[in-house]
Amino acid sequence: MMQEQELLDFMQETAYKPMTYQELEQHFGIENAAEFKLFLKMLNQLEEEGKVIRTRNERYGVPERMNLLRGKVQAHAKGFAFLLPDEKDHPDVYIHANDQKSAMNGDIVLVRITSQSESGGRLEGEVVRIVQRAVVQVVGTFENHESFGFVIPDDKRINRDIFIARGEFQGAVTGQKVVARIVSYPEGRAAATGEIIEILGHKNDPGIDILSIIRKHQLPESFTDEVMAEAEAAPDSITEEEIIQQGRRDLRDEVIVTIDGEDAKDLDDAVHVKRLDNGNYLLGVHIADVGYYVTEKSELDQEAFRRGCSVYLVDRVIPMLPHRLSNGICSLNPQVDRLTLSCEMEFDAKTLKRVRHEVFTSVIKTKERMTYSNVRKLLTATEEEPETELKERYADLLDMFKLMEELAMKLRKKRMKRGAIDFDFQESKVIVDEQGKAVDIVKRERSVAEQIIEEFMLSANETVAEHFHWLRVPFLYRIHEDPDQEKLLHFMQFASNFGYVVKGKGNSVHPRALQTLLEEIHGTKEETVISTVMLRSMKQAKYDAECLGHFGLAAEFYTHFTSPIRRYPDLVIHRVIREVLENGGTLPEKRQEALAARMPDYAQHSSERERLAVDAERDTDRLKKCEYMLDKVGEEFNGIISSVTSFGMFVELDNTVEGLIRLSDLTDDYYHFHELHMVLIGERTSKVYRIGDEVKIRLARVNMEEYTMDFEMVDMKPRSGFKGVADAGFGAGRGAKKRGGFGRSGSEDRGRGGKRGGGGDRAKGGVGALAPAKGGKADRRGKGGKGAAGASGDAAKGKGGRGNNDFIALGMPGDERSGGRGKGVAEVNEARDEVNKNEGGKRRRRGAGAEGANGAAGAGAAAESSPWRKPAEPLEPGRRVRGGKSVPRVDMWGLPIREGSKSWGGDTGEDPRSERRDSRGSRSGGGGQGGRGRSGGARGGKGAGAGAAGSRGQAGGAGAAGGGRPKQEADGQLQEKNKQVSPDVNNSGAEGKTKKRKKKNGGGGGNATAAFVRKNRK
Repeated sequence: MMQEQELLDFMQETAYKPMTYQELEQHFGIENAAEFKLFLKMLNQLEEEGKVIRTRNERYGVPERMNLLRGKVQAHAKGFAFLLPDEKDHPDVYIHANDQKSAMNGDIVLVRITSQSESGGRLEGEVVRIVQRAVVQVVGTFENHESFGFVIPDDKRINRDIFIARGEFQGAVTGQKVVARIVSYPEGRAAATGEIIEILGHKNDPGIDILSIIRKHQLPESFTDEVMAEAEAAPDSITEEEIIQQGRRDLRDEVIVTIDGEDAKDLDDAVHVKRLDNGNYLLGVHIADVGYYVTEKSELDQEAFRRGCSVYLVDRVIPMLPHRLSNGICSLNPQVDRLTLSCEMEFDAKTLKRVRHEVFTSVIKTKERMTYSNVRKLLTATEEEPETELKERYADLLDMFKLMEELAMKLRKKRMKRGAIDFDFQESKVIVDEQGKAVDIVKRERSVAEQIIEEFMLSANETVAEHFHWLRVPFLYRIHEDPDQEKLLHFMQFASNFGYVVKGKGNSVHPRALQTLLEEIHGTKEETVISTVMLRSMKQAKYDAECLGHFGLAAEFYTHFTSPIRRYPDLVIHRVIREVLENGGTLPEKRQEALAARMPDYAQHSSERERLAVDAERDTDRLKKCEYMLDKVGEEFNGIISSVTSFGMFVELDNTVEGLIRLSDLTDDYYHFHELHMVLIGERTSKVYRIGDEVKIRLARVNMEEYTMDFEMVDMKPRSGFKGVADAGFGAGRGAKKRGGFGRSGSEDRGRGGKRGGGGDRAKGGVGALAPAKGGKADRRGKGGKGAAGASGDAAKGKGGRGNNDFIALGMPGDERSGGRGKGVAEVNEARDEVNKNEGGKRRRRGAGAEGANGAAGAGAAAESSPWRKPAEPLEPGRRVRGGKSVPRVDMWGLPIREGSKSWGGDTGEDPRSERRDSRGSRSGGGGQGGRGRSGGARGGKGAGAGAAGSRGQAGGAGAAGGGRPKQEADGQLQEKNKQVSPDVNNSGAEGKTKKRKKKNGGGGGNATAAFVRKNRK
């Protein structure tokens, strides 16, 4: 019978052209009906799995030859997704939210490549067909809307709510955690529909939070009856007949111990160390022979495969095997006989080279069940803490523990020398009470005891991997591929910012170079930052059927052999090891082929289950840490910046809790993210925040829905106290709500400043107090502050506006060119008044100061010191100086421009109505340091000089030299006074009537050219 792989290989040949099933039948020479039936069945199955495509004209081919890719969807909470192709070497494909059809996270799909970057790096595609659904049920919070309901998924990668029809509620009420089965998937704008199949309980009930995470990741909670029946059938003890019959080596007289955590119950590894007569070390690692009890294709085996590994949540363990096995016959409990697989290694006393090794089946009886803490106390006992009681209890084992420490430290030193990378990150454990409530967070210690077991297990894993690699039998390896060259180059550039050089040839770096760097930075301030970025530049370790080496361990051969109770790959290779040993070091050909075909699937499935278990463990960890911090909102803590991003920085506290300080909460400056250096730099203060910096924070918010925490800096000063920025070009407002009212971010003529104004002077002088100028104009760029502009007198008190990029800050010091944030100084007012003395000075509403009529700039040191205080350009023909004559002006078509109060701002070409728009919102002053007045004119004093036109379009008030602030008076009274004191000035700067002219013939206002055309048309 033709094999599936044979057909696929044929279709992948270059010369192959899509064939019909009849043509394929002829090609493969299928003659009898039974074979033909099996062939069609296989063809249909391959089509369903997406491995083969059937075209419209009934021809068959493989997806990759039809510009299609098969793979798994990895969705993102923001809507987009990536395709992880089945082909190992193929790069990932980006899928836009609109190109996903109804695909969800984890689905197997076929994708068509739609675009590709020139370098061939980034690929974009669209989903053509969904081969297999991964998400069939969703866990979330139910919301009842009377005639219908919604389930809001806990998994943020499912970014659409599930619609529940009224008849499918099953008694669920708002706020309950439920499990919903998806009936129809989202298409276009239509939501997914579902039905509720299980109600877990209210989201605030004890235990429901962890249960929701278990359901979200679809972790199994119990074993089926068939599985439990098989587990119960396992014996409680082993017999002498079994040992003799299997030819196991008897190691029951050896001094063998287990070393585990205090609360561990599944003890699957034991060790012993001896000094041989020749001075060498003999290390024995003995692992429970779980494969002997869990036979291939049994119910136990299939359930273990589905689970992949044990999952260690905060308050419970979801085991891969039933407790009857994991805590019973397969656990190496003290003083009982247990069947094991052993790996003995002899190391040279001087070079630590492995001179001999042996892998065999055995039977052992452990002498003691040691804990990490007891071994640590025995080995680190001092005169102050002699640990006499422990030493007496374990007197016969003390010498062996010292020998273990000696060997382990030598093995570690050798491993580091060859280039293994050792990240020493702090881990923690959340302690919960009987109700599952988090009560404490304790740090996990990595003491000498943990290091002993770590080194011994690494040695055994490497030895077993190498041994079976050279036997050329199908095997599972733990691999860690070399880092991506682009990411590695990015990391090397990053490290060079701190003055560290990573050595390498061409584009490759040996792990030894990275470990050397870790040793160099040990104990320095930048240790955390460089270690973190290095870790992120590397790939994730995974399982594979090929031995591709382990970059992080600098090991050519590596596997997982030491934990068959809790990891399925270990169980698989235990079976292979025992089979090879029973068959004299090889496997039968058929068995070899069958195992070789299955190993890639075992590897991929185990890697996926491991990732899922890690995600579930992290979710429960984050959840309980948030719960622990819930009653500490408002408290202050010391922390270290653990990550810097474009939207803020993450800070880790001493108890390993991590929270985010958002960029918007850093109120003392505007910060920019520099990706290469991974830092935030303050615009004005040049303050730098980088990974590893110590900061003092306050816990601001805890979000129990998303398991996140928000921090804020302690003693953070508001940024409204700025004097300006080194890099101008802020637009007019960044959000009136948060930062005290810069109002809407306005384009010209439309901005409305908030009543509280941006930041600038409340100058005490009258408007244009020293300026006898006549005419002039107010420019409407940006938003004013709260006070009279152009006034002399005391330093500013208020907060000014924030100007526009396009400013002429003639009256401002060099560092205040953004329209004047912060407090002004007397120098500003003096310079401004000097400029206002010039005939025809024009004043900007946001920028302070003016341009002289004949290019004369403001006098004094302040004017000279600023690079922005350039002399004004001479007035062009047709520009009107207040009170002077003008040359007739023409527009772009050569038509004459009408003058008068109803033209668009007279000589400015701007709409006077926008003055009203501006004044209505901002009530802003004339100058950029803007004071509190409703307008320059309205706030004027009672002196002789004529002020500039006010922002409401009325005549500017005259200000007496050095006049004080006028009393608050009604607009009408102020206008009346202005009329009496000042000559008639209209808002175009021309002398004349202050009253508005009525429209003639329904037109004439606004656009002079349009009026001219209308007149001629009549």
